[in-house]
Amino acid sequence: MGRHLVFVYGTLKADEPNHDFLQPPHDAVFIGKGATVERFPLVIASRYNIPFVLDAVGQGNRVQGEVYEVDDNTLADLDELEKHPEYYRRRPTQIELFNPSATVLECGMYFLHGFHERLLTLPRYDNYSSAGAHGLPFQFRNDHVSDPLNPYSTIDDVKNDIE
Repeated sequence: MGRHLVFVYGTLKADEPNHDFLQPPHDAVFIGKGATVERFPLVIASRYNIPFVLDAVGQGNRVQGEVYEVDDNTLADLDELEKHPEYYRRRPTQIELFNPSATVLECGMYFLHGFHERLLTLPRYDNYSSAGAHGLPFQFRNDHVSDPLNPYSTIDDVKNDIE
């Protein structure tokens, strides 16, 4: 099985709502905290207060987060959670670890692509916490099909909120 480095900046971080995806039985090893070498806009949007890093290099801040080494199965689970490549796109990104030697690693990072330009007008953050001073706690969404003739799509619902 392959091993992959991933950089998480939102609800997958330690003490955040989706961190379970990086806990057993998933195979994930914490490598360290760090920040993107390049600047990106990290915004909070939609009725669910989801943190998004917009695929807009050079705008925003050096985004802070955590690096994990994961196996193929865990990466597949993360891709499913993030709806890669339809919704988010995971691509290699340079991450500088917060260690004395400032080690730079290439990690997979999830970016929102095809976003509405108005998202660039939202406040930009360098570090996300659901319980942050921004007052926008993450809201879980109920992803179920209530009417088989009109299926509910979480992704479509969120896209409607941010497009």
